Amino acid sequence: MTASVGYKDKPWFKHYEVGVPESVMYENICLPGFLERSANDFPNRMALLFQGYKLTYRELNDMVNRFSACLSGFGIKKGDSVSILLPNVIPCVVSYYAILKIGAIAVMNNPLYSDRELLHQFNDSGSKLLITLDLLGNRMIDLRPQTGIQHIIYTSIGDYLPFPQNMLFPLVAKKKKLAADVKSAANVYQWKEVLTTAKQAPPKVALSFEDVAMYQYTGGTTGVSKGVTLTHGNLSRQVQQLRMWFPMFAKGQETMLGALPFFHVFGLSVAMNLSIYMGWGDVLVPKPQPKPLLETIGKFKPTFAPLVPTMYIGMLNHPQIRKIDMTSIKGCFSGSAPLPVEVIKEFEKKTGAVIVEGFGMTESTPVTHINPFSASKRKVGSIGIPISDTEARIVNLVDGTTDMPVGEVGELIIRGPQVMKGYLNKPDETAQTVVDGWLHTGDIAMMDTDGYFFIVDRKKDMIISGGYNVYPRDVEEVFFSHPKVQEATAIGIPHPIRGESVKVFVVLKPGETATEKELLEYCKGNLATYKLPTRIEFRADLPKTNVGKVLKKDLRSEADGKV
Repeated sequence: MTASVGYKDKPWFKHYEVGVPESVMYENICLPGFLERSANDFPNRMALLFQGYKLTYRELNDMVNRFSACLSGFGIKKGDSVSILLPNVIPCVVSYYAILKIGAIAVMNNPLYSDRELLHQFNDSGSKLLITLDLLGNRMIDLRPQTGIQHIIYTSIGDYLPFPQNMLFPLVAKKKKLAADVKSAANVYQWKEVLTTAKQAPPKVALSFEDVAMYQYTGGTTGVSKGVTLTHGNLSRQVQQLRMWFPMFAKGQETMLGALPFFHVFGLSVAMNLSIYMGWGDVLVPKPQPKPLLETIGKFKPTFAPLVPTMYIGMLNHPQIRKIDMTSIKGCFSGSAPLPVEVIKEFEKKTGAVIVEGFGMTESTPVTHINPFSASKRKVGSIGIPISDTEARIVNLVDGTTDMPVGEVGELIIRGPQVMKGYLNKPDETAQTVVDGWLHTGDIAMMDTDGYFFIVDRKKDMIISGGYNVYPRDVEEVFFSHPKVQEATAIGIPHPIRGESVKVFVVLKPGETATEKELLEYCKGNLATYKLPTRIEFRADLPKTNVGKVLKKDLRSEADGKV
């Protein structure tokens, strides 16, 4: 391979594993059709497992049909928006597939969001019905008059539990704040009640790949969240692309760890939709903290685990990891934020599994790049190579169109069937983000001569110190390699001479102590002088989004005295 290789040559194809096609022969089937097929092929196989309560594919498909009929009975029709405000519980999966089945538009919302954030998403999406948790029921009833939501359906964590938990739950749930009484109000219904009254046959609705399937809101880390419009074609083709990338995993044979939040697009596509497409069992984890993650792995033995870096880091630093057999896991997929090299090595040593890093955005459903699932082909620290039918280029940071030479940094842009239709109600921002079919990611990256891509940083996060570009990830990787450091993130702060200098926020591992001087000395042997931090601040934790992305804008605001 020579340096004359360009992006149009697609050098990444040479590193595809056996069985992974350059282009996929897509089935023209939408997600509800894949559920029906899995129910036919694997009717008695476990589809969902929640706290030990098992739902087979036959039962899941039946429940989706009944809830589709229920939604239709509430007047929801093709093109109407329905909001889901739930953690990873059985009604979340059922609601999503039922909404799509009748041609309505699913709007996934984060249960941790504030009223202000939820109001924006409910109103921006034009949601007419809300499915939520009893713990949020009274808040949502109070919020409803400020929205176009007409009906609220609420479920409870206790709705689907095995014996004897189902008997004990009502006795302890409210004391432990796992359940709540929902006040009486018009057009507010309990989940199990509406299911039992729904007729069996859902309405038959013709779906096409061009139809809008969902509005998936961006995390809002740089401002007000935007509604990403994803079509049935985006969702279906993405799950077929993912299936083709892992040919060594057979249909009906694996168990998915459903820990990534389904209300986030990474969890939605990889931990939920891929599992249903493949006819796998999905073990739902509604609160993916280190202890429940470890307990779930130890008890239910998942074989495929898509996770984000904070989940890997949290488990590795939890004392219970020494007692848990994690060798059931064959493969891990990490995304959403860079995974430190030291974490990869330590987690693979503990499990014997292979972790492949990938890359994606809400705007691309989300996955565009993954490392090959092979130790000989994987490049640790890389986001991998473009998946089937996906093109990628590195372009000039200023003009956004001129291709940069291979090996040089620029903005990563992407084109493929998983790229969004656009932003809801934001034509100008859509036109700026998707240009001639190319999605401008806002990420600074480079491609090597083998066609592997490396994220250097976000355009907005780059620090310019004394005229030099400093990429926070370079600094962060040094801190992650320190034996006392659990997490670290770097930002730029104003400097009277350099313009900007580097400040690092550090979370130490439990029981460890360190000084600023100690860590600065460590950095001196690992970083160029202009990259050295001028300040280090120790913290108990870092502000993050629900999928583990550090909220650098919050840290920058604090540094600017705005918070």
